[in-house]
Amino acid sequence: MQETVQQYIERILSYAEGKDPLRMQQAAPKKLAAMLKGKNRKQLTRRPAPDKWSIAEIVAHLADAEIAIAWRLRQILSTNAVAIQAYDQESWARTFNYAKRDPRASLVNFTTLREANVALLKSVPRKLWENYGLHQERGQESISHVVRMVAGHDLNHLQQVENILKAKRRGAAAAK
Repeated sequence: MQETVQQYIERILSYAEGKDPLRMQQAAPKKLAAMLKGKNRKQLTRRPAPDKWSIAEIVAHLADAEIAIAWRLRQILSTNAVAIQAYDQESWARTFNYAKRDPRASLVNFTTLREANVALLKSVPRKLWENYGLHQERGQESISHVVRMVAGHDLNHLQQVENILKAKRRGAAAAK
């Protein structure tokens, strides 16, 4: 059974609960880079199941999601109560061929965009973090909320990458 929008929000926010979400965002690219270090293309492009993304696809998604986040942050910070359009991540994955993207190039894009977004958030008055957008699917989302959602989104995908790598190691150990 697919989770509802509210269940998704609660799950994603739970990952960042009690932690500094901006610090978590700053740390995510380095954690991801450490996980990818020494992995070959086959390890990064193997899907754990036919309907699940590979590590390369996850990293491409994180890079493209950061583009959407950058736009949303700038819209909300500059225009309170602005409408925020949702996007179909599966459509983006197919259209932009995540399966064939170079995961190291995606990591560079993710890292660069994330650094710019964190710098932006640090540069604006904290009062602007109360500004909100009206997300097409999720409703009213303040900058503070978006920052927590992004941190949780990162952790969600970092856990997926970690699980794929652990499953691969378990499979290799079982084959010995």
